[in-house]
Amino acid sequence: MGDRLQELSVFVRAAESGSFSRAGRELGLSQPSVSRLIGELEARLGVKLLLRTTRRITVTDAGELFLDRAREILAEIEDAENAARGVDSLRGTLRLALPVIYGMREIIPRLPKFLAAHPMLRVEMAVTDARQDLIAEGADVAIRLGELTDSAFGARKLDTLERMLVASPAYLKARGTPKTPADLASHDCIFGPGNYGRDSWSFTDEGTQISVDVRGQIHTDSGPGAFASVLAGLGIAMASTVMCGAEVEAGLLVPVLRRYKLQPVEVHAVFPGGRRPSAKVRALVDYLASEIKRRN
Repeated sequence: MGDRLQELSVFVRAAESGSFSRAGRELGLSQPSVSRLIGELEARLGVKLLLRTTRRITVTDAGELFLDRAREILAEIEDAENAARGVDSLRGTLRLALPVIYGMREIIPRLPKFLAAHPMLRVEMAVTDARQDLIAEGADVAIRLGELTDSAFGARKLDTLERMLVASPAYLKARGTPKTPADLASHDCIFGPGNYGRDSWSFTDEGTQISVDVRGQIHTDSGPGAFASVLAGLGIAMASTVMCGAEVEAGLLVPVLRRYKLQPVEVHAVFPGGRRPSAKVRALVDYLASEIKRRN
């Protein structure tokens, strides 16, 4: 039975990542060992589960059916083990994907308390503003800011972030302070992850929608890049109050156009759909939801 569980684990990660070598690295096996285990599994079942090419692995129709059941089996085994140990004895590795600034300011500072309650649990973090393929990268849960576009994932809302426009005192001294959204046309605007690739910003003023075309020299898909740019006086940026509150309070950044409201940003915990989240994912998401609700 132990060999069969190893086969299932290897098959699931090879299918999800599309790579024998990546599956091997994650599971501590050599690539030949991964290939052998998959071959033995296919031979026993009498069906082809994976098609190998020099560039990628693809899952057959039979493999897709088997993949769904294999995921369920592995999740049930993990849940059974955790139930036997008790909720305070979660163990194993929890792979977490975080956006940079929100992750550093809102999630990582809350992890010590969670990990102190679960000392046998290890967290692996991918901290990046690029939206990763959760399944291919093997992430158990990701924190996502903004609109969710992929219905193949499960999600739980954690937070709603108010947004505002900010600029450095040096920028406003040199360029003046905009009084209305229309004034932004004569300013340099910084395009960060939340508005990367867009050429207009939208506001609400007493129920009236206002959309203005904006321009700027700085376009970045990096939160820290956008944040460093506004602090350096390169323009006006859109940021959440949580992410720039400390800098505003310290006088390093100045809110502008506060009368005009920007659409808030929702924060979700996102996990691969099609299967029940594991006990460690549920525990972390429940904890974060409770902690963030307390802050609000």
